[in-house]
Amino acid sequence: MQKDSRKPFDMGARYQKNHTNFRLWAPTADAVSLRMFERGDGDCLLMEIPMEKEAYGIWSADVPGDKNHTYYTYRVVRGEDSVETQDPYAYAAGVNGLRSMVLDLGETDPAGFERDHGPALGNQTDAVICEISVPYMTAGNASGVKHPGKFLGLAEENTHTASGTPTGLSYLKELGITHVQLMPVFDFASVDEAGENQYNWGYDPMNYNVPEGSYSTDPFHGQVRIRELKQMVMAFHRAGIGVIMDVVYNHVYSAGDSCFEKVEPGYFFRKKGDGYSNGSGCGNEIASERPMVRKYIVDSICYWASEYHIDGFRMDLMGLLDIETLNEISGSLQKINPNILLYGEGWTGGESPCPVYLRGVKTNVRMLSGIGMFSDDIRDTIRGNVFNRLETGFAGGHPGMENAVRYSVAGAVWHPQVDYGAYHYTPGGPWAEAPSDTINYVSCHDNLTLWDKLAASLPEKSERDRFAINRLAAAMVFTSQGIPFFLGGEECARSKPIENSREVSDNSYNLSLYTNALRYERDEMKEQLLCYYKGLIAFRKAHKGLRLSTAEEVRTKLHFLENTPEKVVGFTLEEGKKCLLVVYNASEEKVSIELEGEEGWQVFVDKTRAGVLPLRKITGTATVEGISCLVAIGSVC
Repeated sequence: MQKDSRKPFDMGARYQKNHTNFRLWAPTADAVSLRMFERGDGDCLLMEIPMEKEAYGIWSADVPGDKNHTYYTYRVVRGEDSVETQDPYAYAAGVNGLRSMVLDLGETDPAGFERDHGPALGNQTDAVICEISVPYMTAGNASGVKHPGKFLGLAEENTHTASGTPTGLSYLKELGITHVQLMPVFDFASVDEAGENQYNWGYDPMNYNVPEGSYSTDPFHGQVRIRELKQMVMAFHRAGIGVIMDVVYNHVYSAGDSCFEKVEPGYFFRKKGDGYSNGSGCGNEIASERPMVRKYIVDSICYWASEYHIDGFRMDLMGLLDIETLNEISGSLQKINPNILLYGEGWTGGESPCPVYLRGVKTNVRMLSGIGMFSDDIRDTIRGNVFNRLETGFAGGHPGMENAVRYSVAGAVWHPQVDYGAYHYTPGGPWAEAPSDTINYVSCHDNLTLWDKLAASLPEKSERDRFAINRLAAAMVFTSQGIPFFLGGEECARSKPIENSREVSDNSYNLSLYTNALRYERDEMKEQLLCYYKGLIAFRKAHKGLRLSTAEEVRTKLHFLENTPEKVVGFTLEEGKKCLLVVYNASEEKVSIELEGEEGWQVFVDKTRAGVLPLRKITGTATVEGISCLVAIGSVC
């Protein structure tokens, strides 16, 4: 029996079994016609139908009969010129997205999909997020999956290498994370979907509401990519992992060739003089403040949340989106899923004509509702500035950064023991209102991986010391207030070597999977690092003191130790009747911390080990090894 047809938008192709209605907003067009095709490529025109202009600049056509699996485009006429374009509101498409597709979405649901849902968080700070790309998690024969590089490859369970190392979904489940953040899975323009062995990060949108065809087993039939993406989402949910989608509403691959510009020239993009403004650094930027652009973005992101059961969204260059649009996104998503996670990059990629006070930037977070920001504060404090390969951070032994560490440990909310007059990275003092506003990380897909950064900035250090610094950096992320985030592979000292070169890449967006793929085979030191990350994740999930939800809790329960040596930061956290002691020692020398209480303290994290089982008991004095973190639990703060 056929499921009820769904109409995801009030625009585009609205399918019913006995007819399909098409609607396109093109107010300045002189004429629009609907062109229908048998296939998504090739010379297979079935008919061309003139569309009628209605109120508010909308053109429409109602086509009788069952048009399921029919492909279409619009021909838009202005004066003597005409252009052919795909539908901006398309939710299905043929190969390479050049033709949109009429589709009954009900047929794309896997069995049981109507009951599918992601994990529910008590607080947003309960999340532990790992960033991945669909292809790099399963690339090559070494991953042991049947469908490497595809949605279905990440939907496979119990996958492993020939030596038995878990891969793909099995690997992610063992990490203990709560959510994955998928690098773009919408339809992007930089990869030929009919080709093989191609890779791109995908930050070049073509069809915002259509899954990427190169990640499907059949890019020529539009229903396949939709069904397979839903299968992957269901598989993550069965594993107890939520799915966050990386969305790129700030720019498109090519503004002049985009469906937006063809449908209504000059409306969807900001301009600088006669050309496109370039706040994205990619040649154009979306004018989110305009009503029909705002409507489009809100419609699109809500569609992904409702149709695919997506659990959260990471917004690329969110600083190019205006505050009103962002708040409308947040409010609309909350109605679909109160547990939704929403956060983004609180900056731009260049100069924008959008006024600073209207932008979704980090310093405007108080004007936003339920939207977090990546903390470049903690990133650069721990590892050194990402734009300077040679600069070190606190974990690498850079002196004088203790106050900056305090700023980040407090989740960028106001804390009485932070000297904001002496903190210069983000002018104006604390920028977050609550810990959930802050996404803490030391590496993501951009810039050097953490391991490559440590190798570049600390060449004099031994490999063993760099592993210790990596562990310290990770411990700082997972014991700070906010939401922890890490790049998939960081937990195994991931590097990005350039093929046939001795160099590593700090911008591997268009390099091959040789550079970008996750390597599952590990030596003993990488295995130890992986175990450390697993232990940190498990320990954080076991202790609410590391997951405070309000700024007031941070101020009243987190207390920094005074008079600690240089390159050392310590603090206690009240957790019910328990007290957590956390000490970061970035110096090479051991330090001693005097302990209160006669009952002693149980150590759970030290220089090489982390987890939920106590490692040893200490009383009187805690000795913290050089380049390490110590976490202990006692009864007295």
